[in-house]
Amino acid sequence: MAERLIAEYCRAYGMRALALRYFNVAGADADGEIGECHEPETHLVPNLVRAALDPASPAADVFGDDFPTRDGTCLRDYVHVEDLCDAHLRALDHLRDHDGFRALNLGTGSGHTVAEVVAAVRRHHGGRPAIRSCDRRPGDPPSLVASHDEATRQLDWRPRRTLDDIVASASAWHAQAR
Repeated sequence: MAERLIAEYCRAYGMRALALRYFNVAGADADGEIGECHEPETHLVPNLVRAALDPASPAADVFGDDFPTRDGTCLRDYVHVEDLCDAHLRALDHLRDHDGFRALNLGTGSGHTVAEVVAAVRRHHGGRPAIRSCDRRPGDPPSLVASHDEATRQLDWRPRRTLDDIVASASAWHAQAR
C-alpha cells in the first residue's frame, strides 16, 4: 500500500522515487568499522557468529528442519550490506534521469538454507558454533528468495559478494567489537 501511495504521489506531483526492497541483509563493511549489533539480536548470521566467537555461548537455535527444501531448513536470500550500498548509489544516479516510481528487489536470486549458513560460519570458526534444533516458528515460509532481474535492468546492479564474504566480514567485525 505504501508503494502505491508513493507511486501516486510521484505521478501527481512529478516526483521521482525508488523503493528498494531488501531481503536478508548481513555482513559488515570491509574496513571493519560498521557491523550489525542490536539487542535482542534475531538475525541468523550475527547470532551464529556471536555464538561461534564465545566459547561459553549456548548452542545457537535453528528453527525447523522439516521444510521442503534441499536440506530441510528454510531457504533465505542473504545479501551483503556493501552490495546494498552499491545499489543505493546506483539508485541515486538512476533517479537523476528517470521520472516516476519503481520498486526493486535487492537480493541474490538464489539463497542459502539455514544449514548452509551454519556450515559457512563453522568453516570460519573451526567447527563452531554448536546448534540446537528447535520447532519451526509459526508463519515461517519454506523459501524466500528475491529476483534482482529488474534491479539489474534498471540500475545495472548485481550482488557481487558471496555467503562466505558475508560470514567473513561479519566475523571480523564481531571479533573486533567484543
